[in-house]
Amino acid sequence: MADIPVVYTLTVCPACDALRAAWKRQGIDYQEIRVDQSQEDLDTALDYADTVPIIIYPDGRVEVGFKGMIG
Repeated sequence: MADIPVVYTLTVCPACDALRAAWKRQGIDYQEIRVDQSQEDLDTALDYADTVPIIIYPDGRVEVGFKGMIG
C-alpha cells in the first residue's frame, strides 16, 4: 500500500476539482487516477463506489466524495 492517498477522479468533476484545489493549497500529496481515461482504472474504482472522488487512504480507509460533494 502506498504511503499517500490514492484518489480516483474524473477529468471534469466539480467535487474532484475542489479536492485537487484544496489539497494543493494544503500541500497534501496524493496519487490521482482519472477513471475516464482508462477502463481498467474505472473497473478498479467501481469496486469501491460508483461516484467520485474516491479517496483510498494509506490505512485502507475509503472515503467517497469531498466535503459533501460528489461527482
